[in-house]
Amino acid sequence: MPASVEKKTVDGESVSFYPNCDVNVWLRSCENEEPLPVEGTLSGELPVWLKGCLLRNGPGCFNAGGNEKFKHLFDSSALMHRFCISNGNVTYQRRLLQTKAFKRNHAAQRIVVTEFGTKAVPDPCQSIFQTVAAIFVPGESLSDNAMISIYPFGDEYYAFTESPIVHRIDPRTLETKDRINLSDFVSIVNHTSHPLVMQDQTVYNIGLRVTATGPRYQIVEFPPSDSKGVGKMFEAARHVGSVSARWGFNPSYMHTFGITDNYFVIIEQPLTVSVPALVKNAILGEPMMANMRWYPNEQTYFYLVSRETGQLKHTFATKAFFYLHTINTFELRDTCIVDICAYQDPAMIDCMYVDSMQGAQTNPDYAALFRGKPMRFSLPLDSLNKSERMNIEPEILSNFGCETPRVHMERYLGKPYRYFYAISSDVDMDNPGTIIKVDIQTKSALTWCENLVYPSEPIFVPAPDPQSEDDGVILSALVWGGEGRECQVALLVLDAKNMTELARCTFETGGPVPKCLHGWFANDVV
Repeated sequence: MPASVEKKTVDGESVSFYPNCDVNVWLRSCENEEPLPVEGTLSGELPVWLKGCLLRNGPGCFNAGGNEKFKHLFDSSALMHRFCISNGNVTYQRRLLQTKAFKRNHAAQRIVVTEFGTKAVPDPCQSIFQTVAAIFVPGESLSDNAMISIYPFGDEYYAFTESPIVHRIDPRTLETKDRINLSDFVSIVNHTSHPLVMQDQTVYNIGLRVTATGPRYQIVEFPPSDSKGVGKMFEAARHVGSVSARWGFNPSYMHTFGITDNYFVIIEQPLTVSVPALVKNAILGEPMMANMRWYPNEQTYFYLVSRETGQLKHTFATKAFFYLHTINTFELRDTCIVDICAYQDPAMIDCMYVDSMQGAQTNPDYAALFRGKPMRFSLPLDSLNKSERMNIEPEILSNFGCETPRVHMERYLGKPYRYFYAISSDVDMDNPGTIIKVDIQTKSALTWCENLVYPSEPIFVPAPDPQSEDDGVILSALVWGGEGRECQVALLVLDAKNMTELARCTFETGGPVPKCLHGWFANDVV
C-alpha cells in the first residue's frame, strides 16, 4: 500500500478499499515553478527521429492564497508542463498559468473568484448590479482558470477550459502571453475544452450560442491564416453549422465532440446547465456545479450535422449516459461510428471533490462510481432523414475502464482506425496507473504499468513516413505515488507497437509535482 494512503477506521475497524491507489497524486500543489529547463537522468534510448516539445496542462495548485483551498479538482490553478526533446536530450519546465482568477486570488490572499466547485468570498467592492451585469458578458462572469487542455492555432498554443477565455502561452518558456475572449470573435458563451485540429490546420469547436429562439450548439471553424499576428485565426472564425438545444432552459454540458468525412457529431447528454439556476447562482456566488442537472430518464442524443450545408441531417437516441471524451468518430460504408468513454451517470464528477478523493479509501462504492467503459455506437445512415430518430444500443470495446483516449490524430482523426491509447479509470485495479492500447478489431489490449507510477494521457507521435497505424511512440508524463518521490517527474517513451519501454528521462524538481490532464506534442518547437 502507498505510504501516503493511510488506513481509515469505519465502525471501529481499519479499512483501505483501494490499497494500490494513491489519489493524492492529483491533490498536490506546485510550490516551486521551474521556469528554466531542468536536466534529467535518461535511461534507455530515444528514437533518433524524435524531436519536439510535449506540452501538458492540468491541476497545479490548490492553495488559493492565504489559508483557503479549492474544493474540487477542476478548481486547482492551472499548471503548464514542458518536456523538450532535442538531439537525444530531454529537459523539463513548469509554470503556473497567469490567469485573471489566479492573480486576483493571490492578490487578495483568499478565493475571490468562484470556481467549478468552490464558492468565492463576496467581493465587497462589487455591487449587486455589477454582478448581474457581468452575467451577460460571456466568459467574464466565470473563472478563466484554463486548466484542462492545450491546443495549437497555427503556430500559437492556447490553454483551454469550457470558458470562452483562452490563454496564449509561449511554448518555449511557458510564459502566459495573452488572454483572449473568443466571444469577441464569434457569438458563443462557452465552448468545449477539446477543439479538433485537422490535417490542414483548420480547427473546429462547438460552443453554445444564445439566439432569439433559444440556445443552439454552434459549430465554429477557425481556418488557417497566412497573416502574421496574435489571434489571426480567431479573426477569421465563422459559424458553419448548428443544432437547437433539446431543452430551452437546460442546454447540455459538452466536453468533446466528433467529426467524420461528411458530418459533425454532436452528443447531447442529459447532464445540463440550468439557465435559471445559472442566473440565480451567479448573483449568489454559487459554484458552477450548483447549476448542473442530471435527468436519468431522458435519452442521450446523437446529432449528425452536414459539413457541407451546416444543417442537421440525422438524429439518433440511446439510453442516458454521461461522457467527457470521445475516442474517435468515422464513417464506414452506410454507418457512422461513434466510439466514446461512457459512464452510467455523472457521479464521477462528484468523486473529484477534494473531500471525496480524500475519503476514497473508506468508500466501497468509489470505484464503481468512477467506472466507465469504451463504448461503440453504430449509427445507420441509410433510409433516414432528420425527422426520424432511431434508438441505438452500444457495444463494449474493452473491459478496461479507459479515460483520456488518444488515436493517431495526424492520419486517423475522423477516419476508420484500429487502435486507441488511454489510461485506466479503474481505481480498484492491481495497478491503477496503467497505460492501455486497445485493438478494436480483435477486442484485445496491451498494457504498460509500474508499481506506484501514475502516467498521464498517452500521446501517440508517428514515426517519419509511418508504415502502419501504430508505427511510432507513446509519450506520457509520469509521477509517483507514496512518500519520498513527490518531487519527481519523468517523460516515458514507449514503442507504440508492443508497448515496451524505449526510454525515460527522470527529473528532480523543487517541489511536489501533481498529475496532469491533457496535452499536445509540438513537433515544430524545441
